[in-house]
Amino acid sequence: MKWNIPNLLSLFRIIAAPFLLLSGWLGLPTLFYTIFLSMLISDALDGFIARMLHQTSALGARLDTYGDILTYLSTLGAAWWLWPELIRNELYYIIAAALLYAVPALFSLAKFGKLASYHTRITKLSAVLMGAGVVILLLFKEALLFHWAVYFLVIEMLENMIITFLLKEEQTNIRSVWHALKMRR
Repeated sequence: MKWNIPNLLSLFRIIAAPFLLLSGWLGLPTLFYTIFLSMLISDALDGFIARMLHQTSALGARLDTYGDILTYLSTLGAAWWLWPELIRNELYYIIAAALLYAVPALFSLAKFGKLASYHTRITKLSAVLMGAGVVILLLFKEALLFHWAVYFLVIEMLENMIITFLLKEEQTNIRSVWHALKMRR
């Protein structure tokens, strides 16, 4: 593995996920928020730093995708232990979000045998909305932004599936459907 700052930031999220789960299991919300916010910040910084330092790579894109998946799953597990009533109240939105993430992932797995790591502009906006929505939901028990983030996932899902459909072979770091169309020519 190429050891650079962006890859280490993504690797941090992968390593932090079990500790996030542990914070929930132990009933330590302050530790949960500390780890969770650190994971969100590392997610925001890894791609930015990779582009700034010209260190983007297929490996970095994969690590970022795995870090994202583990962040989502460990956040849900820890939140279930810390705020079970809140999770029960938001269960339909959580299931919808899981399906909206899973469908394009399964489509990519079926076509290429790998998870998609497109990191489109829409995906980045979706991550910001979802991260902010989850933070506001867990801190203030206000669900509106989380709900809007789930609705926005429909757009992200469609974009990812269209890109997967358009590509002849698996690729990473594609900015938009437009870029996928240009690559197809």
